Amino acid sequence: MKKIDSIPTGKIERVTKLVSTGVKVGGNYLKYYGEKVVNPNLTKDKLHENNAADIYDGLKELKGSALKVAQMLSMEKNLLPQSYVDKFSLSQFSVPPLSAPLVRKTFKTYFKKYPEEIFDTFSPDSINAASIGQVHKAVKNGNELAVKIQYPGIRESISSDIALVKPIAIRMFNLQGTSDEYFQEVEDKLIEETDYKLEISQSMKVIEDCKKIDNLLFPNYYPEYSSDKIITMDWMNGIHLSEFCSSDASQEERDKVGQTLWDFYMFQIHSLKKFHADPHPGNFLVDKDGNLIAIDFGCMKEIPNDFYIPYFEVSTPDSLNNIAYFKSKLYELEILKTTDTKDEIEFFTNMFHELLSVFTLPIQAEVFDFSNPDFQNKIAALSEKFANDKTLRKMNGNRGSKHFIYVNRTFFGLYNLMFDIKAKVKIKDFEKYLN
Repeated sequence: MKKIDSIPTGKIERVTKLVSTGVKVGGNYLKYYGEKVVNPNLTKDKLHENNAADIYDGLKELKGSALKVAQMLSMEKNLLPQSYVDKFSLSQFSVPPLSAPLVRKTFKTYFKKYPEEIFDTFSPDSINAASIGQVHKAVKNGNELAVKIQYPGIRESISSDIALVKPIAIRMFNLQGTSDEYFQEVEDKLIEETDYKLEISQSMKVIEDCKKIDNLLFPNYYPEYSSDKIITMDWMNGIHLSEFCSSDASQEERDKVGQTLWDFYMFQIHSLKKFHADPHPGNFLVDKDGNLIAIDFGCMKEIPNDFYIPYFEVSTPDSLNNIAYFKSKLYELEILKTTDTKDEIEFFTNMFHELLSVFTLPIQAEVFDFSNPDFQNKIAALSEKFANDKTLRKMNGNRGSKHFIYVNRTFFGLYNLMFDIKAKVKIKDFEKYLN
């Protein structure tokens, strides 16, 4: 794989790269419509494939928050054409790494020493390269270590990247008139992810709180070999969760991994009220004994009680069967507004009732089988229905508290991982870990 010697960090450089990517996408559309004149039966499959490749190629050179957007979109399997999902999934743990000279320079800049001055051995070639940093293997006093190095200039470019993405997001998701707090929430989380000292403290806290969960393992972290741009932790042996999902693992093995993952998230959400908000397969490994290994805690989301309580109350069967009570919870969650018209209240009440009636099926069950495609198909059908809803397009899509952004992202990401694992899990099993 080609290595990168520099990353565009200035606003002009990054805008230029995005503009050039847009020109390529525009060319793809012109080519598609030209060919469609000759062949009216031509589908958009090739167009989607070309656009996905050009967009990903542009984002992977920018890295940082721009590439993080692709990573987040890769989890939205029901919202994007498959060609985009396939291409953007590469951003989870397979993008062009920094060259060895730039790695040494980065290490010297942020740690005041070259890596070989700290470790007994240090591999100049990265093992994994993702959106914010890349991982190298090292050895110290006989211990195998993973050293994550943050790309230079990533934190400094976040605000400008968000400013570039904002008008596109407003148009794509019908957020006209939206509050800046939505975008501020995303920006704040991305800035937190670039604070490696914060990540180490969060990681060590999660490990302490969740070590009681069966079949769940974590690396040890080494603050003495870390800085605000470098994290050193144990090297953990295992395969990425995506590899496990595509393997010939037995149903018993799948159920074990799936149960551990489910318990891990439910315990964090319901006990700690703070959880790992980046559930993609690049953040998890599975070892030879079927233990789940969690290796990245850069993105953590805290749920305040005034959101947590109505969020889960609105999802109960009693709420779904009592429209007046259901509607009161929608107001608490800022989905309905006191300024809404009668038509808006009726439309969004019916819409969210239909969504939650499907979305909450797993958490209302005693045992849920994620290998059954019915649930996934129902979500996909709803996504397609609302994507093509002309009434919804005319209405202001700015709905709900800012906390929905990462809470919903986490549930959608968790569901997608559970679909891929194809596990049957006991939904309330996590309660045995509660105090």
